[in-house]
Amino acid sequence: MLFRSLRPLLEATLLPLAGAAVMIALWYFSSATWAKELPNPTRTWEASKPYILEPWAKRGELDQGILRFTWLSLILVAQGYAIALVVGTPLGFLLGISPTFTKAFDPVIQVLRPVSPLAWLPLGMVLFAGIKGVNISETAALFTIALCAMWPTVLNTAVGVRAIPQDYLNVARVLKLSRWKTLTRVMIPATLPYMFTGFRLSLGIAWLVIVAAEMLTGRPGIGGFLWQQYNALIYEQIILCILTIGLVGYIQIGRAHV
Repeated sequence: MLFRSLRPLLEATLLPLAGAAVMIALWYFSSATWAKELPNPTRTWEASKPYILEPWAKRGELDQGILRFTWLSLILVAQGYAIALVVGTPLGFLLGISPTFTKAFDPVIQVLRPVSPLAWLPLGMVLFAGIKGVNISETAALFTIALCAMWPTVLNTAVGVRAIPQDYLNVARVLKLSRWKTLTRVMIPATLPYMFTGFRLSLGIAWLVIVAAEMLTGRPGIGGFLWQQYNALIYEQIILCILTIGLVGYIQIGRAHV
């Protein structure tokens, strides 16, 4: 009985540890055999200790602790993500409510949606270059994050609106609810599960885009640090950045899938 009660806890801890051990063993094997330039876990730890053991240190603009870099990136992600939700949610409702709006703009959305952030960022820098007092690189990064991240919110919200049972809308008509009350008391509550799915997907895309945005702008953050170490061919810190990006993404998004 005791084993049965502890089994879920053991599976939740021991199995992930076993998976991590296998990956570390493969890492050691690769660096010792066919990938001689790849630093092994021991070398990576030794070279990365200043960034891990002093995670909030600031020795220079692009020489900071790993948590400080991550925090700078998360601030920009949060700002761009908020813009994506503010713009994407109403747009999704319009697509779901109005067939005319859908016919006019759905083809445009389908064309813009697959465009890479690497293509949007230079356009963002051109768009905001003529505005005085604006940090061009940061504003272009926000533009890119918001534009790339909003599409899951737009599409999931539109699907949710179209999936509202007709009975709900019929009851609203019988009760003679105004358009505003129908929206706030019937449509939004019925669409919330779809909206939150879109919000979660948008957050994951926002975190992916920040790396590309910082790499191209040279802005301090986890992506900017990765790009600097790539140019210097310091593979230990590149691996540190990859692991940090993955861990943050897992904390933000991965647990939602469990």
